[in-house]
Amino acid sequence: MTKIAVVPGSFDPITNGHLDIIERAAKVFPEVRVAVMHNSSKNPLFTVEERIDLIRQVTAKFPNVLVESSSGLLIDYAHKAGASVIVRGLRAISDFEYEMQITSMNRMLDESIETFFVMTKNQYSFLSSSIVKEVSKYGGNISALVPTVVEEALHKKFQ
Repeated sequence: MTKIAVVPGSFDPITNGHLDIIERAAKVFPEVRVAVMHNSSKNPLFTVEERIDLIRQVTAKFPNVLVESSSGLLIDYAHKAGASVIVRGLRAISDFEYEMQITSMNRMLDESIETFFVMTKNQYSFLSSSIVKEVSKYGGNISALVPTVVEEALHKKFQ
């Protein structure tokens, strides 16, 4: 049985930190599905379709990565995808508490799906989509934080 891993997130927009986690998951698992999740508590800058397009562009070099979206529970998406693993990135201790709550809930819903935590590289430990959007909005240099295609998309949004 092929191990399918899901890397979920809102990815609004995808950052080099996200890409680092996806790339590392793609080295470990034969198939990785990046799940762009609809989060009703967030007001996204990019549409789901725009986010999927950006992620597909920056992950095209990984033949085992597929990009999709989901509006329901992550566990339901994992079932539908045939996944047995969820990969979550951790930046700092502050992420751990939130991620532990989500993992505990997912485990309650289905114990057969494991969650693997991957520590981001140190250079991305402060990085979030929110920070990238804020810096970009005010014309700051984000070239080291996001892929070029994302930087260009952000500049277009804020023109």
